[in-house]
Amino acid sequence: MRTLRTVAVVLVIAGAATVARAVDCPFGMGALPADTLPAGTPHGSQIPIDHIVVLMQENRSFDHYFGKLYGKRSGPPRHASNPDPLGGAPIRVFHQKHYCEVADLDHSWSGTHREVDNGEMDGFTAENVDPGDPSGSRAMGGYAKSDLRYYYKLYKTFAISDRQFCALQGPTFPNRYYLLAGTSFGQTTNVIPPLGGPEYTQRTIFNLLDEAVPPVTWRVYYSDLPFAGLFGYVRTVGLANLHPISEFYTDAAAGTLPQVSFVDPAFTGEAENDEHPPTNIQVGQAFAASIINAVMSSPLWPSTALIHTYDEHGGYYDHVAPPAACVPDGIAPILTPTDVPGAFDAYGVRIPLAVVSPYARKHYVSHVPRDHTAILRFIETRFDLPALTARDANTDPLTDLFDFTSPAFVKPPNMPKAFIDPKRQAECS
Repeated sequence: MRTLRTVAVVLVIAGAATVARAVDCPFGMGALPADTLPAGTPHGSQIPIDHIVVLMQENRSFDHYFGKLYGKRSGPPRHASNPDPLGGAPIRVFHQKHYCEVADLDHSWSGTHREVDNGEMDGFTAENVDPGDPSGSRAMGGYAKSDLRYYYKLYKTFAISDRQFCALQGPTFPNRYYLLAGTSFGQTTNVIPPLGGPEYTQRTIFNLLDEAVPPVTWRVYYSDLPFAGLFGYVRTVGLANLHPISEFYTDAAAGTLPQVSFVDPAFTGEAENDEHPPTNIQVGQAFAASIINAVMSSPLWPSTALIHTYDEHGGYYDHVAPPAACVPDGIAPILTPTDVPGAFDAYGVRIPLAVVSPYARKHYVSHVPRDHTAILRFIETRFDLPALTARDANTDPLTDLFDFTSPAFVKPPNMPKAFIDPKRQAECS
């Protein structure tokens, strides 16, 4: 999310895969969870979760990080490959030995659509040809337990999804808009409201939390830039809810976290720990571990659920074709004549997601297809809030990842240290 460097100025001054489209979308904006969920699904106070923490990192696909977690059960087939743009043998998935990439990969609207290639998932190498990598092979690289020991223990212990997808086939900003608003209101690129121009007035989860009776408390804990601050409502009405990351650790230890927390990593500068290439993956893992460990050691642990995920795939290969999705609203994608045509009627590339909670199912893998709006719907389901768009109204709210009757992790599990290899860090520097 390199263009977030520009967001700082705004905050200071202002204070589709073309797979089959058959999908059932019976519910619309304003639909309450009680009206959309299957009979018997808990909602509201029936869910023993009083504190929800959302930690979204940057630009990693499921296969890229966790293709080796459960082998062929969730990861790529043994000989998964993409064509060699130079005409050689197919380029297979491989163990990436470098923790920092020299060049970022293509994860634009058009680039991602060409990577997905109508669900064939064979355009990653061709789309990422680079002078330093003429075959685009780095798109096929992935990591293993030896590289990300903390993450592998976390994802093997708690409940995860192997069918969690980005909200759309495109970059960071529009995907994060779906997390907060259930739509990108036409946005397909990393753009920000122009200085002195019109605000993003799209209603967000923060509007819903404030309008609840009684209001649901919330905060955005940011490391350098609060992404939610792109919305005018957050920068004005919700300005007091933006807090530096240091206060997250203080509030977790004191048991004073709000009911809903969004945690932002450092997107820029020397402290950058969002896992966006070319940053060291172990530095981002260490940041995430510090947040997760703070939650597990908090007196609020017995009533907390932390959701760890990624905004989009960053251009890295995944073998699972994105399924069809509900169009969130009547706003079409904002595209140029040279962009790949499309609509908001399909998910993006598959990404990791884990639920860390006393009530998370142990060693569980969900196969239910979802996108970022499932996180929205979980928050809406817990606090009986209406849907922001048709996308979150029709999305499963992650409930199969929980067992609300028999908590498996009353006592948090022991976790390995999120080790940063000094040699690899020196290479990254």
